[in-house]
Amino acid sequence: MRASPSRADGSRDVVIAAADGAVLLDVAGPLQVFALAAKCGGDYRVRLASPDGHPVHTREGVRLGVDTSLDAVTGPVHILLVAGCDPAPTGTTLVPLAQAVRRVRDRCTVVASVCIGAFVLAEAGLLDGRRATTHWAFCRELADRYPQVTVESDGMYVHDGDVYTAAGVTAGIDLALALLERDHGGALARQVAQWLVVFLQRPAGQSQRSVRGRARPSCQPALRAVLDAVVEQPHADHSLEAMAARAAVSPRHLSRLFIEVLGTTPGQYVQQIRVEAAQQLLEGGDDTVEVVAKQCGFRSVETMRQAFHRVIGMAPTTYRHQFQKGAPHA
Repeated sequence: MRASPSRADGSRDVVIAAADGAVLLDVAGPLQVFALAAKCGGDYRVRLASPDGHPVHTREGVRLGVDTSLDAVTGPVHILLVAGCDPAPTGTTLVPLAQAVRRVRDRCTVVASVCIGAFVLAEAGLLDGRRATTHWAFCRELADRYPQVTVESDGMYVHDGDVYTAAGVTAGIDLALALLERDHGGALARQVAQWLVVFLQRPAGQSQRSVRGRARPSCQPALRAVLDAVVEQPHADHSLEAMAARAAVSPRHLSRLFIEVLGTTPGQYVQQIRVEAAQQLLEGGDDTVEVVAKQCGFRSVETMRQAFHRVIGMAPTTYRHQFQKGAPHA
C-alpha cells in the first residue's frame, strides 16, 4: 500500500537521495524544478538526504550539506528521487543507498532515479519486471547486471507504474517537469519550464545523436552491410527476415548482433533511421507529410506520427514548425 500523497500540513514531501560521488546536476536539476514549483504555488517540501545523514561529496568536488538521513525520513513521501553518480556504483556506495531506499519505499507514492541512480533502484529490487532506462553509455551494463529489468536505451525517461527512471544528467530536469505536470497539470509545469528556459517536453531521445553513429567501426561486416542498406534506402523492405537474408545469418543471430553492438533491436533501429530521414526532409524541404512518410518507408502518415512520438516526443507537423530551416520561431 502506497503512502498518502501529502503530509499533515498539506505539503508533498520530495526527498532527493544522494551518496558520495553523486553527479551535481543530477541533484541540482530536479531540486531546482521542485523548489521553483513550490515558489510558484506547488505544494512541495524539498529535502536532500544521504544514507547516513552526512554531507555528500559530489563527483565535481562540491560538498553538499543534507537535511537528513534516509533512515530518519518519517511520514509519507510523495517523491523519492535517487541521484546518479559516476562511475557506475559498486558495493561501496550502491548497497547502503539501495538498502536505505528499500526501507523507505513503502511510504513513497513515486520512486524515481536520474542517470545511474537506476542501478540503485535495480539493486533494491524496485525495477524487477519493469521497464527502465539510464544514461545511454550504461544501458548495456544495467541490462547485464540486472537481467530482470527491461532496459530501454532511448527516451529521456521511462515510466512504469509508480517508478520513473531518467537518462543522463539533464534528463533529471525532464523527469522532474513530467512529475510536476502529473501533480499540478501543464500550466504550472510550463511556467517552471519557461523560468528555467528549457523545453517542457524536449524534442529528442536521450542520446541526442544519430543512431547511425552508434555502431562501432569494427563491427561485423554482415551487420555493417545491413546498417548501411537501411540508411541508404530507408523506404525499402527492412523486415527482420529481409535484413537477415541480406546479412546471410539467421533472424535470431541478427537480433543478437543488434543488441550487442547497438543496444537496440532491428525494428527499433529501422524506425529511428526512418525518423531521422524524415526529420531531414521536414527540416529542409516543402514536401507534404504524406510524401515524406512514403519516401521514408512508413506505411502511412499515422504510422510516421506514432514513430515520431515514440522517438522524439512530438508529431511530424510540430517538428517541422519548430525546426524547418528558415521558419520563424517564437
